[in-house]
Amino acid sequence: MWWFQKGLCILPVGVVVWMTTTFVVSYIIAVVLGHVDPLVPYISDLGTTAPERCVFGIMMNVSAFFGIATIFVRYKLLKVITGENKLILHKLNGLGLVFGCISCFGMCVVGNFQRTTMFSVHIVGAVLTFGVGALYILVQTLLSFNMQPHIHSKTVYLVRLGISVWTLSSIIALFVSSVIMYSSLPSLDAALKLHWVPGETAYTAHIFSTISEWSLSFSFIGFFFTYIRDFQKINLRTEAVLQSNHLYEQLDGDSGVSSHSQRASESPLPPAGGT
Repeated sequence: MWWFQKGLCILPVGVVVWMTTTFVVSYIIAVVLGHVDPLVPYISDLGTTAPERCVFGIMMNVSAFFGIATIFVRYKLLKVITGENKLILHKLNGLGLVFGCISCFGMCVVGNFQRTTMFSVHIVGAVLTFGVGALYILVQTLLSFNMQPHIHSKTVYLVRLGISVWTLSSIIALFVSSVIMYSSLPSLDAALKLHWVPGETAYTAHIFSTISEWSLSFSFIGFFFTYIRDFQKINLRTEAVLQSNHLYEQLDGDSGVSSHSQRASESPLPPAGGT
């Protein structure tokens, strides 16, 4: 058995591989067609112009699906490990599930509402993805702190703590550089601008902003990477439970087959030996 076949680790592996592939494929298409500058464009710019816009949107939706599946399995895993008697951990676990699902919904918004066409909706999606996603990472780090060293090692907690600091630093850098950039240029011009020339107004702030966005995105990918070993220890199964032995809307009466069966069962049997 290969390592990615153990348990459900294929889910976090899918998040890491698919998200990275989304960025790489969209970047290559956009740069080759000359739609963006090769030097660290905004990730959002990779989904602005066709045809990479179509590829970016579809792949972001698939990434969101992998993300929600991973977040749900993580929730079920911690629910079993921590138990119902630890109320604080149980509430944090549920809060993490909510934050994670909201963040994945924001990914769909970012992927399907372009920055150059529906700027305000795109920004809302980015806030949901990165802002609420950062809260998800914070909650999971707190859970890891309470789970070490009796459930997993202290090293796992320290790695996740380091990624949390990485995420927070990237958010602060992204916010500050974006404020400087948009204050130097009219908001509409900055939102529609896809090509930048070194030395022009707000160019330095733009570069810091795009680097921060890429850094933030890969901090999220890195955090899901830490789930791989955990997910090797869990499997989920579903069980089909039938509510009845037929698929009619009603148990008796009205349906032709049911009525016929009922009349057949109620009719008297012919006498033995009769003709």
